[in-house]
Amino acid sequence: MIRFDDLHTYYGDSHILHGVSAEIPTATAVGLLGRNGMGKTTLIRTLMGYVRPARGRVQCDGRDVGGLPPEKMARLGIGYVPEGRGIFPNLSVRENLLMAARPGIDGKREWTHERVLATFPRLAERLGNGGNQLSGGEQQMLSIGRALMTNPRLLILDEATEGLAPLVVAEIWRVIAQIRSTGIATLIVDRDWRKVLAHTDRALVMEKGQVVLRGASAALLLNPQALGERLGV
Repeated sequence: MIRFDDLHTYYGDSHILHGVSAEIPTATAVGLLGRNGMGKTTLIRTLMGYVRPARGRVQCDGRDVGGLPPEKMARLGIGYVPEGRGIFPNLSVRENLLMAARPGIDGKREWTHERVLATFPRLAERLGNGGNQLSGGEQQMLSIGRALMTNPRLLILDEATEGLAPLVVAEIWRVIAQIRSTGIATLIVDRDWRKVLAHTDRALVMEKGQVVLRGASAALLLNPQALGERLGV
């Protein structure tokens, strides 16, 4: 569904991505691993159109979409749960969800308001609360729920469990597994590499803006030494 080839991205004079290539097939879960500052978020922001690559190509369904703005990438069926959550603090939980509601590119609305609330019962109890009145875990649930309301084909989750209590982290991983089972493709960035590999089909490991290790998640899970060398664990 999404393919990117030889991506080079800069921030000013700083060369961040150095020829990154990979693909995210339909209904496939892909993990993106690497230590802080290795280019993971820059890759996501390049795919989403927040940053224009200096060189390389991004394709969606075989169509060149590199450089399209984020709103147009979203219309292609890509949902994004950014690091930091990005909810609207002055809108209620209900408003945060409903403002994002739309059918998928196939016209179907498989993720409805009711389904999101059934997935996240805590949000159902706080529909009238403002986004700034929620705990960190509830804000993360709202961010994921809002992305699901767009009925995406691909859901990108950037550090969805960062800074959350263990019980909430377990809940987020439960929902990620549920999302995967519905056939939505996922791109998952998280520091817990064991969880990432357990919830994905394949994975990429980045170091200094390059993909240095890739393969089936199950196979990588059996090679902790190689991961330790790249991730510093």
